[in-house]
Amino acid sequence: MMNFAIDVREKGGLRTLRFESECVQGAMRVLHPWCLELEYTRVMMAGLLLRDPSSYPRNVLLIGLGAGSLTKFLYRHFPLSVLTVVEIDGRVVEVASEHFGLPDDTARLNIVIGDGAEYMANTEPSYDLILVDGFNEHSHPGDLNTLPFYQACRVRLSDRGLLAVNLIGLCDGVKGGFAHIETAFDNRAVMFPRCKSGNTIVFAATGEPVNIELDQLSHRARALEERTGLALLPTIARLDKALCCVDGRLRI
Repeated sequence: MMNFAIDVREKGGLRTLRFESECVQGAMRVLHPWCLELEYTRVMMAGLLLRDPSSYPRNVLLIGLGAGSLTKFLYRHFPLSVLTVVEIDGRVVEVASEHFGLPDDTARLNIVIGDGAEYMANTEPSYDLILVDGFNEHSHPGDLNTLPFYQACRVRLSDRGLLAVNLIGLCDGVKGGFAHIETAFDNRAVMFPRCKSGNTIVFAATGEPVNIELDQLSHRARALEERTGLALLPTIARLDKALCCVDGRLRI
């Protein structure tokens, strides 16, 4: 167990999770507990648009629970998905359950209390989607932002696998941990435009190449929004001028 303080606050119908710093680790609109309140969490879900949505994803791994926003969204809107969450601090799981409505369903949601890097190195299941959003009380990812960790992620992805990583603090032209992801995935990785909060979301792929027109991404985004309420069209619009897109296509 970690020894930092965990702080839950509520103001104007917005409930937030913070560790010792003032940085928000998670948020939930009390009247809309299944929605993704923070911009970067919505961008992380853009990975759902990059593969055929008819049967994707079936097995999902989330490293870092926070307030459980990503977990709850996938649990509610993708009933065929089996979710595994690795969280290093059991207190965070308790807080997410008590204050943020984390589902209690051992058939579809497996909560593992442990270190995410160690879990990746020492277990064997494969996943269609791996979401990495783990930070300590200083908003630092530690061993989750290393080349060996990203190499382990690649090994654990299925033939249509995708990795989504929340990187904090990258400036324009600065690769930071993205360089490790590029190396681990043989350059099959892209950075989406930085969020207003400073978060940069990275996607990396294995198996079948991702080669999709932005118009098709927009079509999938509209269908996903109609089904879940998640608005990803603004994210797709920003891709049009991003370095990760050439000739109106996203390739990974």
